[in-house]
Amino acid sequence: MIRATKADRPAIEAFLRAHIATSMFPLTNLINHGMDGGHPRAVHFWVRWQAGQITDLVTVTEEGMLFPQCPTGLWGDVAVVLADQGVKGMLGEAGQVAALRAALGVVAPAPLDTAEPLYELPLADLQMPQTDGFVLRPLAETPRTLMEEWRAAYCVESLAVPNDGAMEQATKDISTYLEQDSHRVLLRDGVPVAMTGFNAALPEVVQIGGVYTPPALRSHGYARTALALHLVEAQARGVAKAVLFAANPAASRAYEALGFRQIGAYSIVAYDDPQVIRG
Repeated sequence: MIRATKADRPAIEAFLRAHIATSMFPLTNLINHGMDGGHPRAVHFWVRWQAGQITDLVTVTEEGMLFPQCPTGLWGDVAVVLADQGVKGMLGEAGQVAALRAALGVVAPAPLDTAEPLYELPLADLQMPQTDGFVLRPLAETPRTLMEEWRAAYCVESLAVPNDGAMEQATKDISTYLEQDSHRVLLRDGVPVAMTGFNAALPEVVQIGGVYTPPALRSHGYARTALALHLVEAQARGVAKAVLFAANPAASRAYEALGFRQIGAYSIVAYDDPQVIRG
């Protein structure tokens, strides 16, 4: 594998789009933050070429997150080029992440270490739930304090963020969501009951993330309704497909009721401190 240059960017984008269901994070990081550095999510690439085509690619962000997209599985080559790299985490197709961790020797337990069902939905196949009495509103139109409380609870429940750091993380996240206009809140009779959002978005594809309903309001289909209305909004501006990974069986049932179909599994591994790859 060799280090990619800016001249390789069109080929890299095409390769990632060809594997879009597991490439939303590296592709949107590339589009939003580029290859020059200077931002934690700016990206660099190691690429394997064959007959003028990319066959394997590893994305590395400035903050040390790895995103493997290596269909041929030449993990020894990846280990060589990433020697001495500090790794904060890995995200990608579950089998590839497991193989990459083994090849790099990054096998220590991580605070966040999950393999979740990966789902896909052509929005033309969206199955709408009953939406009478519900309204979807931008995050900016709901009380920020409440949204930060919800996000902090989500961070603890789903992202393994310690309680004492959850509110700080939530405040940062809500600021980002407001800046990007990426999240929505579902109201029932004027009362907020669920939040949904896109954690990566392209003109043609969105990736769902941060779906949350407070425990006392669960089992009423609020998250499903929120997501359905948000997807209708996205479809109206030209989005054709949605992808997501489900955190638990209840979430899977909600997504399947909307028409999502499982196409694989997606792993998320995140460390508090960088893990150094030993060459």
